Amino acid sequence: MGTTKVKSFDDFKKQLQSDTDLQEKFKVDPRSAVNDIEKRSHPLTSDKWIYRIIVLGLIVIVLCIVVGLLILYGEFQEEGQGTFLVPDIFVATASAAIGAVAGLLTPSPKENTDE
Repeated sequence: MGTTKVKSFDDFKKQLQSDTDLQEKFKVDPRSAVNDIEKRSHPLTSDKWIYRIIVLGLIVIVLCIVVGLLILYGEFQEEGQGTFLVPDIFVATASAAIGAVAGLLTPSPKENTDE
């Protein structure tokens, strides 16, 4: 099967006319052939590496913030100053990254394809 993306019904017709494998699959089971084309059109549903890269990047951000805060706290304690206040930018960035990781890892409701 070809790997071209289907953006419209005309693209689907052209691909169906030119791709013999797709024609055979469409003759056997039209729904699965259409589902395969639809999956190829949406890489977010078929490519697992997209989510893995995003989650790893967000986790690295959180870990960098934690390590940075520990370094700042250590230097702050060596100077013998009073209370240590965490800068707001660290709190905001870490909170956003943790929320994004939680949002990506939470399973989304599946669409009901039964008609």
